[in-house]
Amino acid sequence: MALPTAVVAGVAASVATLVLLAVAAAVCCWWLAARRSRTSDTASDETPPTLAEWGRCGRTSSAPDYQGARRFTLEEMSHATKNFSDANLVGAGTFGKVYMGLLLDGTVVAIKRRVGQPRQDFVDEVRRQSEIWHRNVVTLIGYCQDGGLQMLVFEHLPNGSVCGHLYDTGKESMTRLEFKQRLSIAIGAAKGLDHLHSLAPPLIHKGFKTSNVLVDENFIAKVSDAGVDRLLRGLEDPGSPLNGFRSGIYQDPEAHSLAQLSASSDVYSFGVFLLELITGREAASLVSPESTEPLAHWLESSGDEVADPRLGGSFTSEGMKELVGLTMQCLSPSVVRRRPKMRLVAAELDRILEKEMTLTTVMGDGTAIITLGSQLFTS
Repeated sequence: MALPTAVVAGVAASVATLVLLAVAAAVCCWWLAARRSRTSDTASDETPPTLAEWGRCGRTSSAPDYQGARRFTLEEMSHATKNFSDANLVGAGTFGKVYMGLLLDGTVVAIKRRVGQPRQDFVDEVRRQSEIWHRNVVTLIGYCQDGGLQMLVFEHLPNGSVCGHLYDTGKESMTRLEFKQRLSIAIGAAKGLDHLHSLAPPLIHKGFKTSNVLVDENFIAKVSDAGVDRLLRGLEDPGSPLNGFRSGIYQDPEAHSLAQLSASSDVYSFGVFLLELITGREAASLVSPESTEPLAHWLESSGDEVADPRLGGSFTSEGMKELVGLTMQCLSPSVVRRRPKMRLVAAELDRILEKEMTLTTVMGDGTAIITLGSQLFTS
């Protein structure tokens, strides 16, 4: 029996409505799932903002909340350093002169300046390195390319390089780092280098030395100047695989024969740093300039006379022996014995410190005088 036309039309409309609702519900579910996926996935498809979007005084209101390099103007840099006053000049390094600066928001920074024309690859590399966040690596905050100058803006560490607290200059020092403090500094630097080596692709420091280990107000060590060779690349001849290589006491003697600097080369440089922590002296002063004797041989032949006399009785002979042994492993020729990776070096230093903490009661003898960031601009 045929149904009335009105009934058929009503049923058809109802079915069509249900189909449309089902399709709409499916689309909605798909959209919500995709949004959750984009939000939770660390490899989001969202394109990060360009550095220009951060604006002249930080992030623009239209830019998303994205951790990245901040672009500064020459006027901001001049204001922060009192027109690059000599009073604000705190040193010089591979990249150029280093100034202490005070930003408008009250942040104390270190500004490295050199002559250089604007380069997009420089900006790209700054952006990559500004994404490196680790407790034991100095943070790159931003950059400036203006007026024929290139500048890098880093967090400022008020207690400067560990050199100023370590070397026995023969003068009465304001600080005396005892053995456990030196171990703690070594652990921080080792963890910083290990983090750089663990990146994809790995970031090889290529210029690690004691002056590149900075300490904050709590004497936590942070590695500085990592990746400077990449920021300089393009201004110098990029043809050599050893571009950025600087010969010196800290550099792996095998680097030239192997025609490359590697994570193993950083381990060698770290071994020289450990040697300075042990002796309290610059490694270059331990051997004559004409000497070709490997530092590992010098250390082995020096025996019990190698320890810094200023350490007094703040360490155990066993702890010192283990630290010397680790140092020799780092300094050993890799063709003879494979050097340990930085992760293993950090773990071994942790073990030595923990052991020292249980066997000795002296801690903090000669604790360093601390300079707070808020005190830097009070005079």
